[in-house]
Amino acid sequence: MIHPTAQVHPEAQIDPSVEIGPWCTIGPHVKIGARTRLMSHVVLDGWTQIGEDNMIFPFSVLGAVPQDLKYRGEATQLIIGNKNVIRESVTMNLGTIQGGGITRVGDECLIMAYSHLGHDCLVGNHCIISNYGGLAGHVILEDHAILGGMVGVSQFVRVGAYAYVGGSSGLERDIPPYCVALGVRPCVVKGANIVGLRRRGFPAETIQKINEVIKLWVRTDIQKEPCLLEIQERHGDSPEVMGFIDFIRKSEAGVSR
Repeated sequence: MIHPTAQVHPEAQIDPSVEIGPWCTIGPHVKIGARTRLMSHVVLDGWTQIGEDNMIFPFSVLGAVPQDLKYRGEATQLIIGNKNVIRESVTMNLGTIQGGGITRVGDECLIMAYSHLGHDCLVGNHCIISNYGGLAGHVILEDHAILGGMVGVSQFVRVGAYAYVGGSSGLERDIPPYCVALGVRPCVVKGANIVGLRRRGFPAETIQKINEVIKLWVRTDIQKEPCLLEIQERHGDSPEVMGFIDFIRKSEAGVSR
């Protein structure tokens, strides 16, 4: 159903089951999957592809050109998966050629009001970005990452899987998986995200091991590589721990401790 006040370009590819509310504007290169609902006053522009069963609230602008002076109108993309809830006044920009060409959001994410995803951000599945969250370009959120309200993330920073970042934090370094982190310049690791891991069904033994590993990581009396070698020697039989180590070793922005 398309409301008569909506402006939908005839070349847009829209599944017949999509609901487009009053005063929405849909550009020519947009694709929208089955049962997605645009409530009202939503703008979809650029080469934007939206999957199935998404709910997009009023005044969101998805697929606008990147806020990057190098952008020259290239056919870069915004790709959004399935079953996401995108609340009021959220903005998501297209990717850039220099950054890989795609801004991507996975499945079953909750993006709360007034949040912004800059160009070339990659957001996994089951992520939550609370109100006024700001992701600069090239940010990566792995699966099940949660950002509290008014969290700002600098360019090229990664937030690991199952990590929780407390409200009003500012991230300039990567946040390892499974951690709770809080603070601004620096944002520091406070411990393991025990509550979140329990909610996601992690076994108690695995949670205990992750908690011990993070306690080893946050020590200030040992440098990164000796610390990782100690963690691997003690707990290298755990796939979660090996993923934790691999995340840190691949960091280019530095890792919070």
